[in-house]
Amino acid sequence: MRKMIILLFILLVVPASYTIASTSRAIFAGGCFWCMEAPFEKLDGVSEVISGYTGGAKLNPTYQEVSAGGTGHTEAVEIHYDPQLVSYEKLLEVFWRQIDPTDADGQFVDRGTQYRSGIFYLNPEQKQLAERSKQQLGESGRFNSPIVTEITAAGKFYPAEEYHQDYHSKNPIRYWYYRGGSGRDNYLDKVWGKDRQK
Repeated sequence: MRKMIILLFILLVVPASYTIASTSRAIFAGGCFWCMEAPFEKLDGVSEVISGYTGGAKLNPTYQEVSAGGTGHTEAVEIHYDPQLVSYEKLLEVFWRQIDPTDADGQFVDRGTQYRSGIFYLNPEQKQLAERSKQQLGESGRFNSPIVTEITAAGKFYPAEEYHQDYHSKNPIRYWYYRGGSGRDNYLDKVWGKDRQK
């Protein structure tokens, strides 16, 4: 009887137009995951950005293992977002403006495949959109070298240790010291100029 009353309350009181927000995921790698969190967290419709590891076969990798190389994993971020508020295409647009897509051996001061750039698609639509955006970027004439960012099917994503999460806000001085010295911002400003913040 109690369940029946609760059900009737929901049907009568909750507006018919009310819908539970759906959440989708996107996984991108762009070198140091500290630098990849903040740009996506600023977007309306993004509820969470998690730093972690993906792309390799090693189970439950640690930061020490991944950063040393040899696990096959790369540092990445998993983005949770509402597709009704922000599109996957918009996430791709922001992604390209955070990396050097012509560098196959790492990103900026971080070298090795554990810091490679990559798009890890979770469904055929994400794959199609990622491939199209990569092709458009290559044809834009913005870069003199080929776009080598990998587009691969997503495997298991392992969240990084807690001290890595939201590092930019937990340790702002260390974060900005690292980011400023990495060469990332100088490169992005040179390549994108005013278009960087779009």
